[in-house]
Amino acid sequence: MALMRTLSACVAVAEKAGGVLRDIMASGNLGIVDKGGINNLQTLADKKAQLLIVSSLMKHSPKATIIGEEDDVDYNTDEARALITQDTSSEVLDHACPEQWTELREEDLVIWVDPLDGTKEYTEGRKQDVTVLIGIAAHGEAVAGVIYQPWFQQEGDEQGRTLWGVVGLGAYGFRPQPVPEGRKIITTTRSHMQQSVQDAIDSCKPDKVIQIGGSGSKCILVVEGIADCYLFASPGTKKWDTCAGEAIIKALGGRMTDVFGQPIKYDANVSYPNKTGVLAAMRDFDFYLSKVPADIMQRK
Repeated sequence: MALMRTLSACVAVAEKAGGVLRDIMASGNLGIVDKGGINNLQTLADKKAQLLIVSSLMKHSPKATIIGEEDDVDYNTDEARALITQDTSSEVLDHACPEQWTELREEDLVIWVDPLDGTKEYTEGRKQDVTVLIGIAAHGEAVAGVIYQPWFQQEGDEQGRTLWGVVGLGAYGFRPQPVPEGRKIITTTRSHMQQSVQDAIDSCKPDKVIQIGGSGSKCILVVEGIADCYLFASPGTKKWDTCAGEAIIKALGGRMTDVFGQPIKYDANVSYPNKTGVLAAMRDFDFYLSKVPADIMQRK
């Protein structure tokens, strides 16, 4: 089936891209470019990882629409061709496609790529906040996703970890855990805190707030039960930040919308920014939704 074939390639290229991030970090030459302030940086790793991911997926799934964060990447070069991998994930291919997606064609798929989620954290050496994100959407809906953690520690070694999921099938590569009962734990931005974000959090009266870089890292906290809500009342994220995480959260029965409960749309021609923020939870979603002030996006 087109969805599972494409997802199997996405898993493989996300892991290869994670190797690129590790290699460039180890070299010490990050090639940092300021694209508009400390919270809008680009590195050599952003560009090379996207070059690998998109070039490979263009080869593997030529009829799919692929949208990457970096807009200054040339795929018609010898470097791009040399980076192409045709590897796929046998683990993904061992699973049957959920019936609701069996009729999807390759041309129905829109692939959203963030080659390095948490660039600011990457430049600061906060490696545990860094992820590679590849989300697959169909008919405007997030249906499958991959989150790769290049520096995840297993048994003391930084071996990396791949989380992947399909709506209607489930999520794999980790152990989902519920948040302890009786506690409200919110995860939110580390570097984009502003009045609207703080007011939305305060309205929920949480027991604890975890500030961490990267949308992918926040989604992982939610599915692993470390936080029970990802709340960001600001237009700071874009579709490539949320598509993969939303698919994995939904695959486990959770929800992700904007802060007003409206679905995030992932059509090929949609506006990239999530202008009305992000709200995600595995449980108590309606509680958090009910606490967000109606005028929250007007607060600066």
